[in-house]
Amino acid sequence: MLDPKFIRNNPNAVRAGIKAKNMDDTVLDEFLAADNLWRKAVTEVDALKALRNTVSEEISLMKRNREDASEKIARMREVSNQIKEMDSEVRMLEEKAQNALLYLPNLPHESVPVSQDESGNRVVCTWGEEPSFNFIPLPHWDLTEKLGLVDFERGTKLAGSGFILYTGVGARLQRALFNWMVDFHAERHGFKEVLPPTLANRECMVGTGQLPKFEFDMYRLPDDDLFLIPTAEVPVTNVYREEILDGAELPIYLTAHSKCFRREAGAAGKDTRGLLRVHEFDKVEMVKFTTPETSWGELESLTKSGEEVLQALGIPYRVVLLSTGDMSFSSAKTYDLEAWAPGVGQWLEVSSCSNFEDFQARRANIRFRREPGAKPEFVHTLNGSGVALPRTYVAILENYQKADGSVVVPDVLRPYMGGLEVIEAAG
Repeated sequence: MLDPKFIRNNPNAVRAGIKAKNMDDTVLDEFLAADNLWRKAVTEVDALKALRNTVSEEISLMKRNREDASEKIARMREVSNQIKEMDSEVRMLEEKAQNALLYLPNLPHESVPVSQDESGNRVVCTWGEEPSFNFIPLPHWDLTEKLGLVDFERGTKLAGSGFILYTGVGARLQRALFNWMVDFHAERHGFKEVLPPTLANRECMVGTGQLPKFEFDMYRLPDDDLFLIPTAEVPVTNVYREEILDGAELPIYLTAHSKCFRREAGAAGKDTRGLLRVHEFDKVEMVKFTTPETSWGELESLTKSGEEVLQALGIPYRVVLLSTGDMSFSSAKTYDLEAWAPGVGQWLEVSSCSNFEDFQARRANIRFRREPGAKPEFVHTLNGSGVALPRTYVAILENYQKADGSVVVPDVLRPYMGGLEVIEAAG
């Protein structure tokens, strides 16, 4: 969340940031109104409590001097009742202000291009050459059918549209990818591997910014008030929720493979064929906890870590700096990594690398001390996919396909595939 003091002192800047993200700014007015009433009520009730303390001392003195204090005692009963009523009002107003605060998005960093939508996104760089074929490349749905890698029909039978059943070598390729990526980040980039739960409680979802605004985009278990995670970012970021870290330990790098669940897959009928938009998918996540002064350099290195995955796989990609209108609710700055998929003729987003500054840390109350006894400060949190499936799976199939419909296995994955070099149709 945003710092309430910053909002009070810079309402115009906050409003401009909200509008730059193409989001509704009326919640800012709701916060400012509730916050103003809350602070006014706190001042009034504090004055009454001070009066009660002063008069209580006077009453004690009068009793010691055997003076009649009945009038003041009666008055203080009225004041005490008034304080009780006002304390209730203060709690109500504080809750209203806090609730509005949770709906305010993070503000975009000054280096982010301003635009109302993705048309303002900026391509920062590209890597690799798009493959040249002497045949018409097939889309991945044809390749998976020809090679027996995915059974779309039975996946739908098991859980509905947007849920995938990988089979045989197709399942092994999926497993090879996420196992290799976790090892890659742990061994090459110094991330500590964790294996988090697939369910998260409400506090965790609030901490990373999914709740309360996006509750209906999530899969929820209402009896337990638990949520299927949309990304490992949720549990991994919340590992240190409500903790004060030793500043000497920062930065902390964590990586995790998880299943991810999102209701919005295939919204409005876009890209619903094949593996491009699904409700359940695998992803390897990278999460960083840093000091404020180092977080922007850490964003660049985080993005490079994601790029190196695609480079090692030999997949052409581009890095895109998102504009204000295409950023997430919680992000201050985001780079997307987009892999080239020649079969569908599209650049596919396979990673978003973001710096949230202290936005998530305030919500989850994650702080650090620079030295023993120092005042706690909020950490900066960052995360990026390293990278997401199944679009990376799609890019491998479509970039490595051969004229006969077989697919070459990238070199780095062969040890995870039992030495298999080419995926061919059975029989």
